[in-house]
This record gives sequence, structure tokens and C-alpha cells, in this order.
Amino acid sequence: MTKREAAIQILQCIQLAGHETYFVGGCVRDELRGVTPQDYDLATSARPDEVEALFPKTFEVGKRFGVILVLRDGWRFEVATFRSEEGYSDGRRPSKVQFTDAKTDASRRDFTVNGLFFDPLTDTVHDWVNGQSDLTGSILRAIGDPVERFAEDNLRLLRAVRFAAQLDYKIEPATFSAAQSQAPLIKNVSAERVRDELCKLFSPPHAARGLDLLLQSHILGHVLPELIPTIDCDQSPDFHPEGSVYNHIRLMLSIMPKDYHHLLPWTIILHDIAKPQTRSIGEDGRIQFYGHEKIGAKIAENILKRLRFPKADIEAVVQIIYHHMQFKDSEKMRKATLRRMLLRPNFDLELEHHRLDCLGSHGKLDVYAFLCEQRSLLEAKPVLLAPLVNGKDLIELGIEPGPFMGKLIREIRDKQLSEELSSSEEALAWVKEKAAL
Repeated sequence: MTKREAAIQILQCIQLAGHETYFVGGCVRDELRGVTPQDYDLATSARPDEVEALFPKTFEVGKRFGVILVLRDGWRFEVATFRSEEGYSDGRRPSKVQFTDAKTDASRRDFTVNGLFFDPLTDTVHDWVNGQSDLTGSILRAIGDPVERFAEDNLRLLRAVRFAAQLDYKIEPATFSAAQSQAPLIKNVSAERVRDELCKLFSPPHAARGLDLLLQSHILGHVLPELIPTIDCDQSPDFHPEGSVYNHIRLMLSIMPKDYHHLLPWTIILHDIAKPQTRSIGEDGRIQFYGHEKIGAKIAENILKRLRFPKADIEAVVQIIYHHMQFKDSEKMRKATLRRMLLRPNFDLELEHHRLDCLGSHGKLDVYAFLCEQRSLLEAKPVLLAPLVNGKDLIELGIEPGPFMGKLIREIRDKQLSEELSSSEEALAWVKEKAAL
């Protein structure tokens, strides 16, 4: 059974109980566009208690707002009672909900293309908001007064940008003007909700347009103000014919592959974040950004913490930004240093970032090709992948834990990666000689 078939079974069950029920929102929009929906939401005249009584497995995720989650064949489906809403004092949730009819329910939704109702059993679309016309015209338009829609739920500001980018739609002028004037309201939205919307926005293939729309809507300065100085920060044309740091970032975003790592957009967006404050002109007249990677790593850490990213994700992005300038020197590195770099836990992500960094600027991939070759050579020598000794091995030789032990372990690893030591026995013999044991 497909997810759609399971959703139809739920809809049919509610209808057979005598309640008006439809597919609603994004799933209708996507099906009319010929795109398979990821989720299926349902709207119904049935009250929450009535929905719960019809199904053996349900969750009360927002019962006072009329929303029940129904479980069927391992999938979750949101079933919401037709409602009207009033009093959005916190810019997110209504203070008053009244159960009503389908047409009224459609009028309280965000955008016309998301306000369509569909009965798959009769193949009937119900359109009370002129959503089909906007679908045909590729237009994103707020339902009713756009200022009111954004005031009701401030996250709709970001959702407008995301939908326009994802769908490749033009934002209707009055809706866009309202988004620009209401942009400061996005600061009322929780960091987690902003983060989640930005992660969806900065996914290929619409990430670059998403960034542009964030800027044009005036929202960028409220969610990622650190990016604003990159717009006018020009770079050396020898290495960056694309121009400003902002142009470099958007160009990298535009060529991200579809099978991207979820942190790749953030390494791209933040890797040159410190260039505006480190910019200088050298004696030869070239533009320089000394130390931007180290300062940028700290700025990136603060931004990701502000957006409530998981600790492991923050650490990964920060390390990649901190080290991204190392790549240009890789062909001159000692064998051990190079191999340590190749064995970093997020090296695959680092390498992909480097590839896009090159393609988004000078276009040369010689270092990338070299690193791919060196990684293949390293993988062909599994004996180099795992360290030869650990702290426990040295303790058994009588060496006390401390700085000296750490120094020995690092030296052994370097000699292993340089292929001067090839076995645990050789490593322990070297330690005995070094420590005069």
C-alpha cells in the first residue's frame, strides 16, 4: 500500500461516517503540479473526538486546535477539523479557534496555492481562494490581506520565500511588499523554527534563488545579518572572477548536487563570513583576507548556536571552515600531514565543499583531483587507517598518562602515516627505545 492509498482509506472512513473530508494544502498543490507529495494532510467537518473514535491509533498533537494525528500502515496523517482562528498575540498560535465549514477554513490558510481542497474519491477540486489560477500562473499570493496573514503566523514570512524558491514561483507584488514591511517580525519566531525553514530553503536546486529572495524580502538581515556585509565585499579577480563574496556564495549554492550532505549549504554560506572584516589590500595591490578562516569559524559557531543546531553539526561545520584554506597547500604537505587531513572524520564533506569552492570561483580542480587520488591510495592501504597503539598499550609499558604519552602517540601516528612504522610491535619497540625502557 502506498502512502496515498493509506490516506485515501482514512478519508473514505471519515466520509462513510458522514463527515465532509478532503485532502488539503501542499499535497493538493503538488498533485495538481504533477509532483508526488511527501505528506498528505486531511481537513474534515468531523470534530477531534469523532476522528479519534474512528481509528485505533491516534495522537493528540493539537487537539484544542482541532488537529489529530492518525497512524495507518506506519505513516502519520494530520487530520484537522475545519476551523476559523482569531487573536494571534504571539505571532504563531491563535488564542481562539472555532470549528466551521470548509470554505471558511480555506480563507484562514496562508497562500492560495496551499488553500485548495481535493476529494480523491470523486476527483473534485474545491477552490474558494483562486488557487488554481495562481498555480497556472506560477504565482505565490497570500490569501486575503497579506499583512494580516504574516501577522497571524510570523513564520509565514520565511515560508513565502521558501515556497517561491522551491516552486520557482513569482511572489505576487502585494504579498512581497507585505513581506518586506513585516520582515522584522521574523525575530519573534523561535530559532528552531527559523533553522528548519532555512535548511529547507537552502537545499538544491533552489538554494541560490532562496538566498536572493531572503535578501530582496529584507528578511536576510534579521535571520543571518552577518551575510549582509558580503554583498559589497569584492575579491581579487585573479581568483574570484565572479566578484563579491555574496556572488561566490550564491554561485556555490547554485551548483550543489542533489545528493548533498545536509551540512553542505551551511559550510558554503558561512565559510567566507569573515572576509568583510579581514579584507585588506597588499603591497602588490591584490585584495587579501588573512585569517578569515579562523575568525570565520568562530562567527559560524556563534550563528549555528544561535540557530540551535545540534552540537555535532556545529563542530563539523566549524572545523570545515577553520581548515578550508589548507587545501591549497595539500600538494606541498608532508605525507603524514596530508594523510591526517584525509582521515579527518568529515573529509568527504570537506572535499565536496572544496570542489564547489573552486567551481564557484577560479574553476580549477587540480587540487581536488590530487586529493581524490591520494585518498584512493590511502584507502588501498588499510594498515594505515587504524592507529598502531593507544594509551593503554603505553601504560602497560610503564609510561604514565600525561603530555609525554600524548607526544609519543602523536609521533607514532606520524611515523605510521609516513610508513616508517608498519606494525604494533615496531611501534612499541620504538617507544621502548625512545623512552629508554
